[in-house]
Amino acid sequence: MHAASASRLGVANPRQEGPTDLRLVPPALAAWGTAALMLDASTGWTAGVATVCLVTGGALLMTRRRSRTRSVWTQVSVAAMLLCIAAAAASAGLHGADLRRGPVPVLARHYAHVTADIELTADPRLTRPRIKGNHAAPSAVVVEAEVRRVRGPDGRTTATRTPVLVIVDVSSGRGRRSGPPSAPGREAQAPPDERARSPWLSLLPSTRVRVAAQAVPALAGGDRVAAVLRVRGGGPPEVVEEPSAAQRLAGRLRAGLREATDELEPDARALLPGFVVGDTSRVPAELDEAFKATDLTHLLAVSGANFTILLALFIGPPGLAQRAERRGLAPRLGISLRVTALVGGALTIGFVIVCRPDPSVVRAAACGSIALLAIATGRRRSLIPALATAVLLLVLYDPWLARSYGFLLSVLATGALLTLAPRWSAALQRRRVPPRPAEALAAAGAAQAVCAPVVAVLSAHVSLVAVPCNLLAEFAVAPATVLGFATLATAPVAMPVAKCIAWCASWPAGWIADIARTGASLPGAGVDWPGSWPGALLLALVTAALVLVGRRLVGRPWPVGICLVAFLLVVVQPPSVTRVITGWPPPGWRFVMCDVGQGDATVLAAGEGTGVVVDAGPDPTLIDRCLTTLGITRVPLVVLTHFHADHVAGLPGVLRGRTVGAIETTGYEEPVDQAEFVHREAAARRIPVTRAVAGEERRTGGLAWRVLWPPPDSGPVPEGPNDASVTMLVRSAGLTLLLLGDLEPPAQRDLLRSAAPADLRAVDVVKVAHHGSAYQDPDLIRAMAPRLALISVGSDNPYGHPAPGTVAALRAQGATVLRTDEDGAIAVAGTARELRVARD
Repeated sequence: MHAASASRLGVANPRQEGPTDLRLVPPALAAWGTAALMLDASTGWTAGVATVCLVTGGALLMTRRRSRTRSVWTQVSVAAMLLCIAAAAASAGLHGADLRRGPVPVLARHYAHVTADIELTADPRLTRPRIKGNHAAPSAVVVEAEVRRVRGPDGRTTATRTPVLVIVDVSSGRGRRSGPPSAPGREAQAPPDERARSPWLSLLPSTRVRVAAQAVPALAGGDRVAAVLRVRGGGPPEVVEEPSAAQRLAGRLRAGLREATDELEPDARALLPGFVVGDTSRVPAELDEAFKATDLTHLLAVSGANFTILLALFIGPPGLAQRAERRGLAPRLGISLRVTALVGGALTIGFVIVCRPDPSVVRAAACGSIALLAIATGRRRSLIPALATAVLLLVLYDPWLARSYGFLLSVLATGALLTLAPRWSAALQRRRVPPRPAEALAAAGAAQAVCAPVVAVLSAHVSLVAVPCNLLAEFAVAPATVLGFATLATAPVAMPVAKCIAWCASWPAGWIADIARTGASLPGAGVDWPGSWPGALLLALVTAALVLVGRRLVGRPWPVGICLVAFLLVVVQPPSVTRVITGWPPPGWRFVMCDVGQGDATVLAAGEGTGVVVDAGPDPTLIDRCLTTLGITRVPLVVLTHFHADHVAGLPGVLRGRTVGAIETTGYEEPVDQAEFVHREAAARRIPVTRAVAGEERRTGGLAWRVLWPPPDSGPVPEGPNDASVTMLVRSAGLTLLLLGDLEPPAQRDLLRSAAPADLRAVDVVKVAHHGSAYQDPDLIRAMAPRLALISVGSDNPYGHPAPGTVAALRAQGATVLRTDEDGAIAVAGTARELRVARD
């Protein structure tokens, strides 16, 4: 179309296009499936499949008739597909055999200790800490690398080139800290950059390092990894060869971007490097979970969208290719199509270098180049064969992409934008939807429809807010990305200018973060779904049914309005409406024990929309959802009984979108990493942290409480964090509640001796210590004689909580025992005379 135009800038409104050419789609899909199957196949099977397909395909080509009939083209198509299968089988067989041969896999099968020279192939990354019971599993540095030389236990050294995954343990080397709350100066400090936690995180790809490690087998059927090397100690790496000049340049650019964003607000500081180069080292775990819950994680990964946005600066938005694709800087500057293509090629090379030439970046550049082809030719339907060609070449080049979920999602999203989105957009416009909203809605809906089944397999969860969140974020993605790349390019030459540009970029970045957090905090943001391929098929069928129903509803205002209102009620779940439908929370509730799994979280009613939170559980999402359901928007005080992860790791969920007055903790600040985590979260929001001591009394609204434990500094030294738990005696509307934290028998006996007899006698409700473990003092149980015993515990936990003996002892004293793993969230209402209990 552009070639036929009289203007060297190309035609502004191309319309003459033939039917979509789908001939390359079957060969690409056949090669994809063959590569995925043949990576683990034996040499015999691989050679047999390749030979049979090659011979059959060649025979079909040799025997085709000269006449140009439909049967001849069918014969040629089948032959082409067979030849692609043969090529894919050969490529996958060679790559699979290459992975299994050599000394490294043999050493891994014997769990041998080796000394190896490795070359990094990607940036090192720090794993997210996982909550395991009462502690957070230590972080580790994960490095993708190739072994270039290895020396086994027998002392023999072998040169090789074997891909491995290196896991480096990060040892904190920190001691115990106990004492008064932190000084105000410390609270003002920003959290350190992740790269300060280990010297490994500063290494660049192509750097060669010598390690002493234990080789262990890799997970079968996984990524392109022949073995896993575990490096103990977390000491500084021994560098034997510096990185290449290109990687040093890319490293300086990425470091400049981080420096330019250092002074921004925490969200923008974390997100901008992710938007531009996929650097997510600063993204906190709670924000990462919010992006996952709203299906916005593609914004934090290097994808074709980044590349397309850059190209759109020069050529214009590819979504308008059917009307006037030449709307970028190129036509305004009078740049011809050939020069525009050269600029696009230069951008592609720079994009790959800065974002690292690993398979995911190569895939992103290939998929992003499709937009360049469409805009340069003006033929939108030529994108389908271009996408098929990209898939075919990439799978033949690196067959391991055939098993990559990221590659699958990238291809599905691109295919949906090229096939479904234009048709859906046209259908919406025929029903009087304005063009721009129609295009945006069609793009977001098409991508979500085809990608949701795969995401469900990975996460066993389906987001109900993905489409609206992506639509709202779309307005900010392009400004954040463009300004981020401008910051990247400007930082090496003019850092003050780069910081100004980064400040401008922080506004759209903060908008996206707010969308992710708001969407994730909605009670009906998502639903659990079977995480299997049958579950994916079921979701695909449900999606197809919804699309068919939606086609009939679009254009009918009243049905559409009713559906939107119903959707909003399901997602938002306003407490007043939810209470009418479900009866939860019950009117006049006094205490609620939230169901947060294996952990503790209790909410004490302190007025309309106000509650005191005691412990936050292990998961920010769960406690946030509980508080939202209860309608809590103001928290005058958060009490963290002690610093075990199953009590404090959910703190960001309490702080999310709520006014919090203060945080009160125990003075025994151990484990140190969790204590520092609490102080960082409080400092980031300028929330004061105080220390609870026995004898303290407080009141807010109709709620009053007294701290019974821990004793002042002059008291007995606790044997551990559990015995330092803040213990509270709470009174509300005549009801008495005793919160024991995780106190164990020694501290329980000391509490029984030190507390006034009236404080522990005839308690109405008790929060059983330590999730109902077997370690309970029978004298304390007899002294309390509670009417209701609440146990916060996770289902199928590996600790045997609650212990049958503990449950039996409580029931022997006349207590009704309820537990969150069986009863869900538990609410207590009424008065001392008429105690009422409700379950969610």
